[in-house]
Amino acid sequence: MLALVILTVATALVFNFTNGFHDTANAMATTIATQAMSPRAAVALAAVLNLIGAFLSVAVAATIASGIVDQTKITVPVIFAGLVGAIIWNVITWYKGIPSSSSHALVGGVLGSVLVAEGSSGVLWGGLGSKVAAPALVAPFVCGAAAIVATRVALRLTRSRRADSTATGFRLSQVLSSSLVALAHGTNDAQKTMGVIVLTLVAGDRLAPGAGVPNWVKVSCAVAVALGTFSGGWRVIRTLGTQVTTVEPAQGFSAETASATTILASTFFGFSLSTTQVVSGGVVGTGVARAGEVVHWSVVRRMVSAWVLTVPAAGLVGAVAEETVSAFASATLGVIVVAAVTACILAVLFALARRTNVTADNVLDGIAPAAPVIDEPVVPILAAR
Repeated sequence: MLALVILTVATALVFNFTNGFHDTANAMATTIATQAMSPRAAVALAAVLNLIGAFLSVAVAATIASGIVDQTKITVPVIFAGLVGAIIWNVITWYKGIPSSSSHALVGGVLGSVLVAEGSSGVLWGGLGSKVAAPALVAPFVCGAAAIVATRVALRLTRSRRADSTATGFRLSQVLSSSLVALAHGTNDAQKTMGVIVLTLVAGDRLAPGAGVPNWVKVSCAVAVALGTFSGGWRVIRTLGTQVTTVEPAQGFSAETASATTILASTFFGFSLSTTQVVSGGVVGTGVARAGEVVHWSVVRRMVSAWVLTVPAAGLVGAVAEETVSAFASATLGVIVVAAVTACILAVLFALARRTNVTADNVLDGIAPAAPVIDEPVVPILAAR
């Protein structure tokens, strides 16, 4: 059993790493798109703030650990299978450059494996509806509406000022607003993996039901999501920052402020929110708010289609993984086999991605140069004081 627990905890940290590089765009896509910061400086700042944010709350971790599935009916192999579903869907959507939800991939993967192993009795449907489904439906529209209002107010307040000075001011403000989004992302998304690891420890008799999150779990999850964030996630950044709409500095600041407020509010209430959907709603909202701006609705439809598919697709992979593990007489052997197959699938996807590689050097190809970017975000702020 100890070997199973160790393998599952390691798999959870791999998921957290993919969560980091998949969701870097949540915090920094608009800041990079407006060239308020250089791509490398932006992801470095996001990584640090994700690390810090992971320690600020455990409300979402409690939701994942005890609010969605019945702890008394869950087993370690079932959790492992759910993580496999989440990881594979995360990497597929990253490869396609689609800003889908890592959070819902995790929920979907775990639901699929639980339904195969325990049936519907293993799922807490009330918690799933109130803590996951309802926020998923409401949050993008709330953030989009807030972004529309914020963008129109910002443009109206600055319409009589020089365009170049206004843009510079908003770019500096974006350093702060995007930092708040990154911090908020850490408070919400890092918590999900903490909850899964707690669930694993309870199922493996390494932790009492209802126990809090051990410190080593907090630290390991914070480091994993920060490392994933630092690795980039450039494919999703290109989509969200450049292909939904043209993002000007005022729009970027407005979208980031609306997104951070929505995410922090959901974290306070313990909602397992999709930060990807929130930020995407904010970006669309800024495009709608600006007169004459074009929102590329074909890209938006592709994103929404991925959102709809995330839970069932990750759930299907999780279910197949659980069936495969249970087919072996030894659960440990089944987990090892599924882990090996998963590693092969990921290796193929990463190899394919290298053929059309998106990096910090080409993520903004096609966007006209702007004012000099901020390569070291802290220095200009201190100098301004």
